[in-house]
Amino acid sequence: MLNLRKTPNWMLPIIRIFDLLPISKSTYPKDDLVCGKVAGKWKLYSTEEFVTLADALSRGLLLFGIAKGDTVAIMSANRPEWNIADFGIMQTGAVVVPMYPTLAENDIRFILKDAAIKTIFVADKLLFDKLNAIKKELDSDLNIFTFDKVDGAKSWQEMLDAGMANGQIELEEYREKVAPEDTLTLIYTSGTTGTPKGVMLTHQNLVSNVVSSSVMYPDGFKKALSFLPISHIFERMVIYMYFYRGISLYYAESMETIVADIGEVKPDGFTTVPRLLEKVYDRIVAKGSELSGIKRKLFYWALNLGLRYELNGRNGWWYELQLFFANRLIFNKWRAALGGNILALVSGGAALQPRLARVFWAAQIPVLEGYGLTETSPVIAVNGLGKDEASFGSVGKPIKDVEVKIAEDGEILCKGPNVMSGYFNRPDLTAEVIDLDGFFHTGDIGILTAEGFLRITDRKKEVFKTAGGKYVAPQALENKFKESIFIEQIMVIGENRRFPAALIVPSFDTVKEWCKRKNIPFTTREEILANPQVIAKFQGEVDRHNKDFGHWEQIKKFALLPKEWTIEGGELTPKLSFRRKVILEKNAVVIEGLYAFQS
Repeated sequence: MLNLRKTPNWMLPIIRIFDLLPISKSTYPKDDLVCGKVAGKWKLYSTEEFVTLADALSRGLLLFGIAKGDTVAIMSANRPEWNIADFGIMQTGAVVVPMYPTLAENDIRFILKDAAIKTIFVADKLLFDKLNAIKKELDSDLNIFTFDKVDGAKSWQEMLDAGMANGQIELEEYREKVAPEDTLTLIYTSGTTGTPKGVMLTHQNLVSNVVSSSVMYPDGFKKALSFLPISHIFERMVIYMYFYRGISLYYAESMETIVADIGEVKPDGFTTVPRLLEKVYDRIVAKGSELSGIKRKLFYWALNLGLRYELNGRNGWWYELQLFFANRLIFNKWRAALGGNILALVSGGAALQPRLARVFWAAQIPVLEGYGLTETSPVIAVNGLGKDEASFGSVGKPIKDVEVKIAEDGEILCKGPNVMSGYFNRPDLTAEVIDLDGFFHTGDIGILTAEGFLRITDRKKEVFKTAGGKYVAPQALENKFKESIFIEQIMVIGENRRFPAALIVPSFDTVKEWCKRKNIPFTTREEILANPQVIAKFQGEVDRHNKDFGHWEQIKKFALLPKEWTIEGGELTPKLSFRRKVILEKNAVVIEGLYAFQS
């Protein structure tokens, strides 16, 4: 079978990320290099048009006074203009600073000051007004350019027009001054606590990750949908990889339109996070539960078959024969719901439940789980499609040129060309995470299997000790409990407490359907969570999943919360990780109630 980790013939040499443009123009010219949806209609940018606009923006920036080493920020949701600005900035030798459009004002102020940003591209009027207010407050000379036309604001079109009118400016002399070890981008990690840290990633860092990760994608992969934020290095690196592989990129109009956009684009794949796959799975199961008779029996037969899936035919011929019919009868509808052309999905950002991986693979929708951090550009390891290149419950094997080892305390260490040059203006913090041998300390706990697969067991800083001196790994518990279709979100607590407990946000759609079957009136969320029958149902779910853990690890008490944790609410980072400190603070009274002594 094809070993997808071997270097294929199509690979071409690049030493800086903007070298992707001439490769794309000469090797993969197309009408739909990058595409965005505006007012319900697709706007396609051809390779020729994209390169022309990126070059024009570079010239416009140079005319505006931007020089090598300057910092220029982009604050916008996903759209083709983001990519054009990205390449336009980097070709001048300036450093790109991506900023999430959902950033809190305190974080915006910090980044503007810390990175000494004088120029920023923003998406629309909402962000312009936000940045303009901060500019006045700071008495700053920040230059704000908007992608959308906004009254009273400078449009990026002005800069493009200036660049178009000055085509005699030779960009090659500026490109030649950019070395592979120069900083390409400065990314401020949102973090779960504390002040943002600026991660300096070089052209070499990203090039190494693009080339090594590209071999994971199969031949025939020609079109991708994107909806994860480009401001995060995971999606951004993957987009560079699409350019490298000649894959057309389509941006979903919004998170609400993903299903419709998938139906229109019919992509060969996309990147995702486990939580979105969990939602897809839960919706499928919910629809299956509405069936009756033989259709319902067939659905659950196929589902249970998928949950037992093993790679490379390890279940034997009889299982494979049943799976063949399950794919013909049931799973073909799953594939159709995802456009019918999926060759591979890539999941990152958090642990993927093995049961989800099994059932999607069984349905011929392979999910390649990977692992990495902003500081590692980001991929350290990823599962592949080839024989013995994937293992459920693992994040795959380390990519080419990246060395991984496990420290004595179980922490994952890595070394390679993907490791950042350091934290901006913070040599002290850099020295804390990169040791004298050049190994980056990830802060994650894991193991390397005999077959070379990396398994993540928990975050080093999140493993806690109970008052009884027992260690508890909360992520292991959380991942297991999320297998329940009744649980939308769960955070395990208990540091220096008598026992582990949990804060649970129910899946209210599932609860509502269950209440309907039980003839329980669903009024408000608060009232339904106080219903003794509902509480008893969740106690049963907790008891069922507790069985997989030692007595000291098991959840002894739990609280049901009526409101989902969100980015806007401050409980989640932009990549949907918990801000545990924020969640603890917001639920302090509830938590004290869980641990109060009862007479």
